[in-house]
Amino acid sequence: MQGICLKFYVQEDRKHHHVLVYEWLLEQARQLGLNGGSAFKAMAGFGRHGLLHEDHFFELAGKLPVVVEFIVTEAEADRLLTRVQAEEVTLFYAKTAVDFGWVKGLKG
Repeated sequence: MQGICLKFYVQEDRKHHHVLVYEWLLEQARQLGLNGGSAFKAMAGFGRHGLLHEDHFFELAGKLPVVVEFIVTEAEADRLLTRVQAEEVTLFYAKTAVDFGWVKGLKG
């Protein structure tokens, strides 16, 4: 099947309406009827300001990037982006065409 990989990049401690943005994005997607989404915390990263953040034992939590990813149809991606824009949340995203499907195991 043809679809879209829609990824949002957020700082793990960033909030919108007192909710972590990655949790808010997943909830918005669920409310819109998307079939699933995942949030992945990075081990290290830097953003537009060039500051490198790494996951160290003594580092304060909350500065690492989180990627929130959805494999969806073009229409679902547009609905989610429209919802984010309507909430006036400024987020960086990437939208890539993908082929997706299921691999079925053999019974045996």
